[in-house]
Amino acid sequence: MTAEKPESKPVESTRAEEAKIRLQLAANSGRGESVKAQELIDEFLKDAAAAGIAPEPLRATLYSGQPVKTDKRGWYLRKNKSVAIGEDGGYYILTVPGGFMERIRGVKLFRSPPPLVVGLGGRDGETGDLVDFLARRLAEG
Repeated sequence: MTAEKPESKPVESTRAEEAKIRLQLAANSGRGESVKAQELIDEFLKDAAAAGIAPEPLRATLYSGQPVKTDKRGWYLRKNKSVAIGEDGGYYILTVPGGFMERIRGVKLFRSPPPLVVGLGGRDGETGDLVDFLARRLAEG
């Protein structure tokens, strides 16, 4: 007499597990996108140096609208000067929080993961591929 094995049922995942998996996939996709974007930025740095395009001091804008100095130098990518590439190869968002003291002392910028599409989801109409923004910046000198 042989013992019958119970039928194994596939394990059903919960919504929380599925959400966690989706977040992990999105994070991995974002990291892959940032790696590709960083390669484009690194190439831009080489091209800018070869063309003699010097970086300039970067200024940020507080949420309240006041411009402030920053601790970085680089090249603005958008016409409204809200995004820049630092001479260190960092991708910087130049709209920052702050108040009175930041207006006096300036702000320290922190790198953001670079996207392949600049301004995605923005409402100002200046959206496009990072490669196009970098090429335009090189063309402007």
